[in-house]
Amino acid sequence: MPVTPNSIVTPQTPRANVVNVAAANATYSTSPTNTQLLVTAGPNGARLTKLQAIPCETITSANQLQVFRSADGGTTRHLADSALMGVYTMAQTTEAPTTDFGYSDDSPVILQPNERLYVAEGQAKSVNFIAEWADY
Repeated sequence: MPVTPNSIVTPQTPRANVVNVAAANATYSTSPTNTQLLVTAGPNGARLTKLQAIPCETITSANQLQVFRSADGGTTRHLADSALMGVYTMAQTTEAPTTDFGYSDDSPVILQPNERLYVAEGQAKSVNFIAEWADY
């Protein structure tokens, strides 16, 4: 079967964002509570290469970090990934550990046009989520 030749399209616009989550979510349906919008892909889609979380206070027990994807402007949000943030005592003499979701240039998440990523957590703790992506 003949294939039509095309040109490669690479990400064009680097983007980054940080949001703080401080309320717990225990709803895994398509209408989770206490989520925060972190990423909105551009009109041609996007390539997410970094997603991390860092505690802003003491974490007394393991905290489930949640990522939800939405292709309809946030009306429905589907649980798409999670990571576990370990116990940590916040102090000026220690390094706050970063929880990495494992995305990179070699292992990105491809987002469709205008797709959104929302984040949440399992406990009411202050946590910053950090994302880096590029719009096509």
